[in-house]
Amino acid sequence: MDIQAIAGLLQASLDPSQNRQAEQSLKAQEAQPNFSLALLQITASDAFPATTRLASALFFKNFVRRSWVDEEGNHKLPQNEVATIKSELIGLMVKVPSSIQAQLGDAISVIADSDFWQRWDTLVDDLVARLTPDNAQVNNGVLTVAHSIFRRWEPLFRSDDLYTEINHVLSKFAHPLLQIWQSTDSLIEQNQGNAEVLKQQFGTLDLILKLVYDLSTHDMPPQFEENLSAIAGLLQKYLTYDNPVLRTSDDDEAGPLETVRAGVFRVLVQYARMYSEEFDSHIETFIGTSWNFLTGLGPEAKNDVVVSRALEFLTIVVGMGKYASQFNDAAVLGQVVENVVIPNLSLRESDIETFEDEPIEFIRRDLEGSDEDTRRRGATNFLRKLMEQFEKLVTEIVMRYTNHFLAEYAKDRKGSWKAKDTAVHLFSSIAAKGVATSAKGVLSVNTNVDVIDFFQKHIAEDLVATDVQPLLKVDAIKYLYIFRSILNAQQWQAAFPLLVQHLNSDHYVVYTYAAIAVDRALYLTSEEGGQKQPTIPRSTVVPLAKDLLQHLFSLITKDTKPEKVQENEFLIKCVMRVLIVLREDVVGVLDMVMGSLVGITKVIRHNPSNPGFCYYHFESLGALIRFAGPTQPERIEAGLFGPLTEILSADVEEFRPYIFQLLAAMVDTNPSSELSPAFQQLVAPVLNPGLWESRGNVPALARCLGNMLPKAASQIAAAGQLEQVLVIFQKLVSSKTYEVYAMDLIETVVTSFPPAALETYWTSILQLMFTRLSNSKTETFTLRFVRFYHLVSAHIEKGLGADFFIKVADSVQENIFTQVYIGIVLPETQKLSRPADRKTAVISLTRTLADSEAFVERYAKRGWTITCQALLQLLINPPVPQTGDDVLEERDVEDLSFGAAFTQLNTCRQPAKDAWPEVQDVKAWVGQTLREADQRHAGRIGRFVGEKLGEQERAALQAVMA
Repeated sequence: MDIQAIAGLLQASLDPSQNRQAEQSLKAQEAQPNFSLALLQITASDAFPATTRLASALFFKNFVRRSWVDEEGNHKLPQNEVATIKSELIGLMVKVPSSIQAQLGDAISVIADSDFWQRWDTLVDDLVARLTPDNAQVNNGVLTVAHSIFRRWEPLFRSDDLYTEINHVLSKFAHPLLQIWQSTDSLIEQNQGNAEVLKQQFGTLDLILKLVYDLSTHDMPPQFEENLSAIAGLLQKYLTYDNPVLRTSDDDEAGPLETVRAGVFRVLVQYARMYSEEFDSHIETFIGTSWNFLTGLGPEAKNDVVVSRALEFLTIVVGMGKYASQFNDAAVLGQVVENVVIPNLSLRESDIETFEDEPIEFIRRDLEGSDEDTRRRGATNFLRKLMEQFEKLVTEIVMRYTNHFLAEYAKDRKGSWKAKDTAVHLFSSIAAKGVATSAKGVLSVNTNVDVIDFFQKHIAEDLVATDVQPLLKVDAIKYLYIFRSILNAQQWQAAFPLLVQHLNSDHYVVYTYAAIAVDRALYLTSEEGGQKQPTIPRSTVVPLAKDLLQHLFSLITKDTKPEKVQENEFLIKCVMRVLIVLREDVVGVLDMVMGSLVGITKVIRHNPSNPGFCYYHFESLGALIRFAGPTQPERIEAGLFGPLTEILSADVEEFRPYIFQLLAAMVDTNPSSELSPAFQQLVAPVLNPGLWESRGNVPALARCLGNMLPKAASQIAAAGQLEQVLVIFQKLVSSKTYEVYAMDLIETVVTSFPPAALETYWTSILQLMFTRLSNSKTETFTLRFVRFYHLVSAHIEKGLGADFFIKVADSVQENIFTQVYIGIVLPETQKLSRPADRKTAVISLTRTLADSEAFVERYAKRGWTITCQALLQLLINPPVPQTGDDVLEERDVEDLSFGAAFTQLNTCRQPAKDAWPEVQDVKAWVGQTLREADQRHAGRIGRFVGEKLGEQERAALQAVMA
């Protein structure tokens, strides 16, 4: 392995003009033996520039993500390479600079995800062995690794395996962690005047606090419970610890003191919330300390996290009946509101600077809750918790202050505009009750105040006036946004045009908030006569659509740099919502919208950096295809096919899963029964095995190929490409991760190709399925196999049917059908839940009873009887035809990620299709089919009913046949 050549490519990958080519060259070397070890050598060596070493660590991390294990959890690298990486990685990490440590820590976390602890049971011992009494750099490396692994536990559900792993770690790691905490405390005491040592030890202390939190996410470790008084003492000590040499002059960035205090509060919040019983005797001490912080710390941004977590701690404490009584007094609550709530709810100069200089950051902090650590949110939550306990008293006190600030504003509207901002936030904090939902905002309000009256008297004027301070405009729009479900349809129809007008604002935050509110307003529905109706009727939106969309596109593309175009996902989400509301009326603005979206795609493909923007962007394209595709397929294809396939050939990995979904939707919505010439050219690339290697591609590729097959079956058969399709099925069906896509694909193959085309492959197809059922059966695969059986059994008009399936099964293994049918098909049939699947099963079983010769002769003894029993069971609740539900569900953008992940586009979801539209009344169809079969076979069905069924079953079937 040429280390110098790899290092050269890593260096080139940092140059924007060469990075794409360099990364492709590096990926081409990944399959070579010991490539991963070469990366680690470069990372470890001082002979290479720091930038090359960092690039190597980063590439190693991403290589491990891609190449450590396959879908089944088996190692993809040779075992000797796996063992070497595990034995070298920890030692390397503790020696390298902190920027590289972070990348290697992530890589260790990825490895631990699959291997810890059973396949890497030496890891904790290795970590503990490297801890030292006084070397901060080594300790920090070890603790960083530990944190990168143990933090994985927090979101996981309780399970025996998880608790076994946690106990394994605690038995080896908890006591050494407490010892390091004690020795770190001693070193801090001994080095009060040594800034360099103190900073390093505070770095260690920060990591210790993170690990105390990690190890306590599911249960309080017994080792901590035994030492709880000592732990509480250390938490209190470092909450109040101060030292001039650790203070920073920077008002914006948190220094060592602020970082550690925030870490202490994070543990306190966790212990108060989860272990209040065990921690109860210590809580009182921290209430006083929190109070002193909240009344003593200044408004500097560096204190924001500490203040918001102190507020969160007090919010939890107020929720405990025992301590809430301390606040049940008008004078105390007045002090709380005046000294804690109002200072932390009010705008600061730093907020106004963020509003002006980093508007998107202001919006995300203010709106999404993506950054929970804001003072304003902490103060709001604290106030709401107080209101839960003492609603009337808190409402009276807060309204007194609200009216005071409104009066201040009335005296001097220009100079005292901040007073109104405070008033609006105070009122909103006590008016809203419960948790706001992302779909509908606040659903319940404080009955002691009038939300609509406040809107009409104080908010509406700021929506209408032109000379209002921009932040008050934002407050007014946000008020509408928060209380959107409280306004009725008439009030909304008056407010909506004002919102649309604010998209014309020159202020970034104002027009973005307007877009956010327009999106949510268009999503709102109200119940009318048992039907959901949009609060803003479609007829209101259609005349505005062209100007509205053009304006949104001009805001998105105001700055043409890729990172600026995709900076504001709220604007493109509003575009998506307007297109979904327009539905078929999108045809009126099709060319303008399509041209704008294609233009944006061409810009952002050069540097996809905002997953949220990209997701809503592709949803917008999906909406265009979904609603214009059925009537304008040629225009859609002419406008989109070229640009989308161009991006595929440019290999923009993050976009491929989206683009295959869009192409699949274009095929699906096109009413033609044949593929267009352009799409015919796409068949061969889609069958390229290389494309199916990427996890993120598989669901979208399977959908794309599945939609193309029915329209291209004759072309694929003529070109000899059917075998390539079946090779893909073979690859997918062997994996539990992809089994659903495998079965989707084979069902489409069976219903699209004539039996003669598949004749030589049927035995292999069933062989693969039977192997899965005997070697690695899953519940999902079992049900999909049962669904597949019924599909084949039902389609007698295609030359298939139960007898056909039996013949093929026998060619795999003699008499295997009996055990498969009795052991799997019949019992599992009753578990089919989708109406379409149950309907197929009814048709399959009915046609078997009606016409199968094997069930008359070969399985005469019990086969007909048990089949009939299964059919009657399905008919107890006969499947009813599905109604076309065209509601598009929301997705939370926080759930989205890039690269290997597949993200489903809701606008491209395959609508539920009925394979048997001619069968509407299922029971009536069964009766008619069996009566006709009885005539065809000279009364055979009637005879079997008499001979093979018990009294109740006979009566039930005769009722159906009557």
